Amino acid sequence: MVKTEKPVIGFIGLGVMGNSMASNILKAGYDLLVYNRTKSKSDSLVAKGAKWKDSPADIAVNSDLVISMVGYPGDVEEIYFGECGIIENMKKGGIIVDMTTSKPSLAEKIYDEAKKRGIYSLDAPVSGGDIGARDGTLSIMAGGDRKVFEEVLPVFKLIGKNIVWQGKAGSGQHTKMCNQIAIAGNMMGVCEMLAYAEKAGLDPKRVLESIETGAAGSWSLSNLTPRMIDGDFKPGFYVKHFIKDMNIALEEARSMQLNTPALKLAKSLYDLLEKEGKGNCGTQVLYELISRY
Repeated sequence: MVKTEKPVIGFIGLGVMGNSMASNILKAGYDLLVYNRTKSKSDSLVAKGAKWKDSPADIAVNSDLVISMVGYPGDVEEIYFGECGIIENMKKGGIIVDMTTSKPSLAEKIYDEAKKRGIYSLDAPVSGGDIGARDGTLSIMAGGDRKVFEEVLPVFKLIGKNIVWQGKAGSGQHTKMCNQIAIAGNMMGVCEMLAYAEKAGLDPKRVLESIETGAAGSWSLSNLTPRMIDGDFKPGFYVKHFIKDMNIALEEARSMQLNTPALKLAKSLYDLLEKEGKGNCGTQVLYELISRY
């Protein structure tokens, strides 16, 4: 494992959340190497002192710890495997941490292939959206070897507050599926609540003030309802990525012979939004759909 006091960290994936996560690591004084398919998304980090690398392989060769935060399981496969992938090019004893919300089976595959090459692996998806990424308050759900988790914990503490080791490889991804299932049902309730408040002639901001600290309280209620009220549907978390997550959760649930009717309904509503061309909006855009009826 990494022995240096401050390992050189490579960060791959500089989207809505990844950019802020990488920025918080950089602020803490770590040497940071960055890569993103769209190079311009790295400009702000490079201006602050990060170093651009031309490929995931180049990141792997020059890093002690590599963190990835990309979009889809297919993206994870692409950057980790093959001759130009992270695993093939990572130095022995290095650590790889995939923080993408992805398939538990893929996390297990990465762990197994990394182990063959003397590399340590964690799956550590996050929750908290753009606000949590910006403020360094994300919830981090980690799977993999406990000792490796403890070694990476100082870095995790730069980007998250609620950081929990869940168990063996894949456990972090399974926990994230639990998170997404809970959010899926809750988002429908939050949007219906707001539509109801407005139909009843209430001031929605006052309604929120009354209910957010009671039994109805949730992160989505407190953080996304104000955006809905203001008509702000910019992404803290993309509709298209939420659909991806729900698909993974439904697939895993089917494999365990578990019925998830609320999840199925939520996905059907988000599928409608994507058909309307709203895949790049934030998940709170569900309010627009629900308020029409």
